[in-house]
Amino acid sequence: MAISLTQQEKLILKTVNIPPRPQALLQFSEEAKLQEPNITKISDILQSDVAISAAILQVVNSAAFRRSREIDSIEQAVMVLGLKRLIPLVKAVALKSSVDLPAALSDFWETQSDIGQHASAICNRLNRPALANHAYMLGLFHGVGIPILCQHFDDYQNVLDKAQTDGWTEASQFEFAQYHTSHGTIGALLAQQWRLPKIVINVIYYQHDVDGILTSGELDSIGNDLLSILKIARHKSYLATTPVSEQNPEWQVIKDDVMDYLDISDEELDELWGESSE
Repeated sequence: MAISLTQQEKLILKTVNIPPRPQALLQFSEEAKLQEPNITKISDILQSDVAISAAILQVVNSAAFRRSREIDSIEQAVMVLGLKRLIPLVKAVALKSSVDLPAALSDFWETQSDIGQHASAICNRLNRPALANHAYMLGLFHGVGIPILCQHFDDYQNVLDKAQTDGWTEASQFEFAQYHTSHGTIGALLAQQWRLPKIVINVIYYQHDVDGILTSGELDSIGNDLLSILKIARHKSYLATTPVSEQNPEWQVIKDDVMDYLDISDEELDELWGESSE
């Protein structure tokens, strides 16, 4: 599927700044996809970017790895993490350092990171472990168009307010009516430029066009899996900050479709909420 742009949208997008891939990420990606990547070369590339190397050392020395001695070498860290875990981490750090956040979105990356972690955990709980890395990247990247548009349009706070009260499914329609583009399109274009997997790009693009999406054929089965997992992860994140008694408008729109698609009951969904935090 190609990202579809109207003529008006193409004109608008000429004025919107979509950050290019950082040079370190470009070099890292080229080396990592080789049949026999050179670990020393990868380490040198990562060390050239202070933000990326600092984040890698922070992760590898975190409680999750339970190491008796602190690792202070990027090459050691690469060996401990392995490329499979390193690739989404490097992309995550590069994204955060490339996209400026306005004051109105001060907790944006924390929320996106939570959604990514929930999505990855949900993949395992649903016996879809092969999708975990894609789900994490989707969770992190899916909303990146929001800060980009917020920086570009002075009155974008109106969209954020709409999302707060009516949910992003409604707010995305309001967003398009106001600006003739959407954060889903912007996010998909960035993901495309950053060479994310095509299926992740597609789900970012369709994330709020949810009316019948799981049966329309617009996405393949993996795309439907990832979209369903993203919606569950977003609702999980919503529940962590909002009283359970309040309804999440975005979740209410697609809840039945997601549960039918995944063939899960309310009880199984309740179990999933708790388990995805573990």
